[in-house]
Amino acid sequence: MTDTNDLIAAAMIEDDAGDVIQEALEFVRSHMDMEVAYLSEFVGDNLTFRRVSAPGLEEMIAVGDSMPLDQVYCPHILAGRLPELIPDTDQEPFAQTIPLTQALPIRSHVSIPIRKRDGSPYGMFCCLSREARPTLNGRDLDVMRAFATLSSETINSGLTEQAFKDELRQKLTKVMDEAGFDIAYQPIMVGEARKPAGFEALCRFKSEPYRSPDLWFAEAHSVGLQAELEVCVIEKALQALEVLPPHLYLSVNASPETVAEGKLRDVFAKFAPERIVLEITEHSIIGNYDALLKEVERLRYIGVRIAIDDAGAGYAGLQHIVKLCADIIKLDMSLTSGIDQDVVKRSLASAMVGFAEETGAKIVAEGVETEGELGILLDLGVELIQGYLLGRPADLDSALALCQTSAAPRRRA
Repeated sequence: MTDTNDLIAAAMIEDDAGDVIQEALEFVRSHMDMEVAYLSEFVGDNLTFRRVSAPGLEEMIAVGDSMPLDQVYCPHILAGRLPELIPDTDQEPFAQTIPLTQALPIRSHVSIPIRKRDGSPYGMFCCLSREARPTLNGRDLDVMRAFATLSSETINSGLTEQAFKDELRQKLTKVMDEAGFDIAYQPIMVGEARKPAGFEALCRFKSEPYRSPDLWFAEAHSVGLQAELEVCVIEKALQALEVLPPHLYLSVNASPETVAEGKLRDVFAKFAPERIVLEITEHSIIGNYDALLKEVERLRYIGVRIAIDDAGAGYAGLQHIVKLCADIIKLDMSLTSGIDQDVVKRSLASAMVGFAEETGAKIVAEGVETEGELGILLDLGVELIQGYLLGRPADLDSALALCQTSAAPRRRA
């Protein structure tokens, strides 16, 4: 007989996207000439089928189906009342006492327990047939054990990942329930007058050790909580509109996925939508442009303006800017930093200004840190400036103080 390791190698498809467990079941079912192979999980008092290979018998057994544990072989195999390998149930007296043996009927059965890393049972890796298979022997049982071990490793890796995600989901839920973050407000200044036109709301998480907001939102995305976290942050940030001077706007950030889900309209409607700018942050390929565009139009209808973040950083491509018909285009720091010393950056920024003028959009230059950068941007026709030169992110009280003490217009040399 072929070596077990060779059998495993032959059965596995070298494809990371392949379902290793499904391939293992299909191989052992064929190798042992059995009708059904399945992987089960013990869920309460039931056995639930997680993977099934049973060609032609799909009506009899399917993924997601369940059976009471007291009606199947599994607990008896775990307790040692039945052997793992039964070539012919007619020759196994205890098997004859189980009603399922006659009801199915089951004439041959091979089953290996799958255990979690703590030693507790997860379920069973099993083959069965309605015909006896008297030639089944210890070598076949070794093959089953080898593939059960392989499946067990896959299952336990999945359980570990799921436990990590469950813990992360609980942590993020607690952060949202307890508002475990602060909002910092960075001014967006009218560059020539050096007075705020609005503020961008930036999230700062409180948990230790400190991690940047992008990591928090990436983790939320990985466990399906990105939209919920973004909405939670936006709701807290927008409360500043109740105290900021009415001529100022507030800019908040959301991913295309969150916007497309349509969860922001009701949030924005609670405040003054015409004072809200929604910055759409594109850090990955947009899966459903149609849904995003429809929701953007609904938001515009109630008065919200749309900004495209990171223009010039490689994320917000021209297609993205054109399709969304941005009201505001934000030039990324990678484009504005050192623009007074880089003719290529000046040329690109000038082109973006011309595009904005043609389409009726406004340009906001981000990351401006020197007077030289500011001077060139003003010369190019960029009116709105955001950066450490004119204002750092700060708490709401500091933002209010800035509104009251903004300097008078300065003349440039």
